[in-house]
Amino acid sequence: MRWRILGLLFAARVGLGLQFQTMGAVGGKLSDAFGLDNAQIGLMIGLFMAPGLFLALPAGFSGRFASDRTLAGLGLLFLALGGAVTALAAGPGAIGLGRVLAGAGFLFATLYFTKMVADWFEGCEIATAMSILVMSWPFGIAMGQVGHTWLAGLFGWRAPFAVASVYCLLAALTVFTLYRAPHDLRAPGAGRIRGLLPREWGLILCAGFAWGVFNAGYVVYLSFGPAMLEAQGMTLLAAASVISVGSWLMIVSGAICGQIADRFGHREVILAVCMSGAVLSLMLLSVPGAGLAASLIFGLVGMAPAGVIIALAGQAVAPDRRALGMGVFFTVYYAIMAASPPMAGWILDRTGAPDDAILFGAMLFALVVPAAVLFRVLKTRARPHILQENA
Repeated sequence: MRWRILGLLFAARVGLGLQFQTMGAVGGKLSDAFGLDNAQIGLMIGLFMAPGLFLALPAGFSGRFASDRTLAGLGLLFLALGGAVTALAAGPGAIGLGRVLAGAGFLFATLYFTKMVADWFEGCEIATAMSILVMSWPFGIAMGQVGHTWLAGLFGWRAPFAVASVYCLLAALTVFTLYRAPHDLRAPGAGRIRGLLPREWGLILCAGFAWGVFNAGYVVYLSFGPAMLEAQGMTLLAAASVISVGSWLMIVSGAICGQIADRFGHREVILAVCMSGAVLSLMLLSVPGAGLAASLIFGLVGMAPAGVIIALAGQAVAPDRRALGMGVFFTVYYAIMAASPPMAGWILDRTGAPDDAILFGAMLFALVVPAAVLFRVLKTRARPHILQENA
């Protein structure tokens, strides 16, 4: 049953990546239509993440009063609404509003999809399950990198937003209809609201930071990698196709990496190897003719440990405080994600060199390992206290 549930959530969550990638795919056309510079396009990308700064904690608390299915489904509906508003926009203001609405939906859907999988797979292949879940994000992005670029070329920049909205609407209906919670899960509203323990604060902040910089590095790669390849003479569609190879490959490598972590442990070693691969692949993008090799390394190695990283959130907080812990986790994540694309765009505008924006992305990937090591140190120190409390 739990694997069927995971398949359902994977298919629904593809819509998140599909809706997010719309802006990255049509950024050039929006620049032509509305005179937006790179920093403003980066801001539009970042607006998708901005609601998480303010809504992540309330979203975590709302799990006390409504079911996971309801909140995740509403998130998908807002993703559909935001995309529709952007598709009908007559100016940058309406585009920004649509991105904020979609971002609010993205927050609720992401938070509760993650919680759903943690509830179903607690203590049993959680890294593998989380790896499969988070691979739905690059799957949707990879579909958008090529599909949105093709749609925009044939039908204009509005078409990708409309198509992504239809997908999210259908996903919402599917979740409302088919999702079932684990039988032993406590009903919303049961018991009093409990705050996080001091050790849980440290753990969840480390987990959120690691997940934030990891995804921010990925977004920088997606948003500015094609510009690197275009500068070397590729067409826009060819550059998007090469960059998308990494997203397709990580769907498989992520599941394999999760299995390795669940069976053999040594998570910090896995992260060190994989983040070294991510940094190497971004550096290779600046080498003429090495774009495909960079994308292969990025997908096979650099992005493989996504599930290992997000599984830290499920290990940081006790089940009865998990929704609140996820709220804190995603507050940190969204703070990093909202700031990183505009920063990368500002760097590109200031220097005029895509290499510098890509170097910023490499730095973000490098920060994952120290955060994960600190998480492990705090987790190890917490064990004696846990044993004393349970005695």
